[in-house]
Amino acid sequence: MPRVLIPLAQGCEELEAVTLINLLRRAGIEVITAGLNDQPIVGSRGIRLIPDTTLDTIVDQEFTMVVLPGGASGAANLNSDSRIHVLLKNTVRQGNKVAAICAAPTVFADIGLLDSKKATGYPGFLDKLNLPTTTLCNDPVVIDGNVITSRGPGTAMDFALTLIEILINNPKRLEVEEGLKRSL
Repeated sequence: MPRVLIPLAQGCEELEAVTLINLLRRAGIEVITAGLNDQPIVGSRGIRLIPDTTLDTIVDQEFTMVVLPGGASGAANLNSDSRIHVLLKNTVRQGNKVAAICAAPTVFADIGLLDSKKATGYPGFLDKLNLPTTTLCNDPVVIDGNVITSRGPGTAMDFALTLIEILINNPKRLEVEEGLKRSL
């Protein structure tokens, strides 16, 4: 079974974080949320999230994928944590995948993971950076090798479903997607 780490930082975009966690778990994927410290997370809209664990307790573990939710200050807080940089680089070095949505692809850019890649992010965030070898796209989700990026809150569901397809397969994606359409 795939193991996915979703680090949560103060100021993260709650819609993205919860959508990712919810849909990946619906697919039967093991999802571990980790805070940068042992405090509850207060998202960009004031919603409190309680991570499963802290980054320190899992930083040396291997994950099939590490997924970063966005939010401007959430992404900045992830980017200012050197453990996140090491974790992402190690994940890619191990041949596993990394994914980021909204403002979080800036973390990838700052550590060179977008070099010679196609990527997307929240409008204006990647454009401000000097990324001469990165091809910026307007697509809702962009996959380039082991790096997956997405635009923002409005693309969170498509992003999560795409990750399910990558981690498991298209039939599982369709099963989860169909389950979302049914009324209770």
